[in-house]
Amino acid sequence: MPPPPPPLGRGRKRAAHTFDAALDDAELAAARAALAQGRWQTVRSLLTRTGDDWDSRGHRVTVLAREPYCAPWARDWLLAEPDSVDAAVLLALALVRRALRGKEKPVRARESCHAAAALAPADPTPWLGLLMLESALGAEEEVHRLFAEIRARYADHHHAHHLMVARLAERRPGAGPDPLHEVYDFANAAAEQAPADSPLAILPVIAHTERYRVLAAAGHEPRDTAASGHWTGRRARQVMRAAFDWWLEWEQEGHPRRLIDLNFLAHAKVCEGRSAEAAALFHRIGEHATPSPWAYPDHDPYPAFRAARANALGAA
Repeated sequence: MPPPPPPLGRGRKRAAHTFDAALDDAELAAARAALAQGRWQTVRSLLTRTGDDWDSRGHRVTVLAREPYCAPWARDWLLAEPDSVDAAVLLALALVRRALRGKEKPVRARESCHAAAALAPADPTPWLGLLMLESALGAEEEVHRLFAEIRARYADHHHAHHLMVARLAERRPGAGPDPLHEVYDFANAAAEQAPADSPLAILPVIAHTERYRVLAAAGHEPRDTAASGHWTGRRARQVMRAAFDWWLEWEQEGHPRRLIDLNFLAHAKVCEGRSAEAAALFHRIGEHATPSPWAYPDHDPYPAFRAARANALGAA
């Protein structure tokens, strides 16, 4: 039998602020709450409605997989509906999440992802789970192979591109600032090849930010972004300007992960010292902060977000 939901009551420590991976997806938040109580039928309905909107499906499944009791409830769902593709994919991503937390053997998570992929050959989501796992634990060749599997099913997969940028940014950390680093070429090529209204247009900003994370951790850039030339060079200004102009034109209010992009873009504008542009982004973000990039390089992310937001809105 699956375990009961976590007990309610006093005495448990609570963080001062908890980031909500669901962002502004109210349907997802409701399904997650139902899953925590073992009501997987709500999740079934949500994923059925999501269909083959692969960015939304990937976002919703990865968020549901974070629920601590997701794996046993997904197994319960599979017992009731052994042929359910959605249940198999959800279980696979839940085991990936457990493996990344050291609570599951990676081999079991890999097996579950491959089993789900066999049931749904067109679905990039099981491959996303594998990419999440191997981005943290695997060899570079395997990471590139899995990314190719995802792109073969959906060329503009948002989450997969973010994972690849973060992984590529970590190559050659000791080399110091390098405007020709491969992460920039990857991000620029992806942005150029994507459709005109694709949020991958902001990927060069993600690459610039992830590379700062690596350089600051290696001691090649100041941990105080205001003292770092990483954000004020010619290339940085071009990347930030192009991304902000794209956002003004397209906005992409319907994309499930747009608030992640907006947090990266707001962070970049703060680091660049462009308070008015940052303020416009903070208005759209509202309270939907994301841990990355406000934690870069070693900050407490929520206070960093709040301080940056207050400064930008006060100066605008």
